[in-house]
Amino acid sequence: MNEQAVTEKDRQMAQKCVECPVCRKARRDQKGLAFWFVQKIEGGLCPYCRAYEKVYGRKAHEPEE
Repeated sequence: MNEQAVTEKDRQMAQKCVECPVCRKARRDQKGLAFWFVQKIEGGLCPYCRAYEKVYGRKAHEPEE
């Protein structure tokens, strides 16, 4: 896998995903419409979800540890 350095902009964008009510609900509940929605859009459409994955090393819908 080609790892790139995490920039400050990546961290700022990932913070938007952390604060996003839809992503937060998906991480917390692991089911329902929000979970399905985040699973489907995170890699393709949402730049904040992609930044979250880059910074934290897990998908935006995966539960926090």
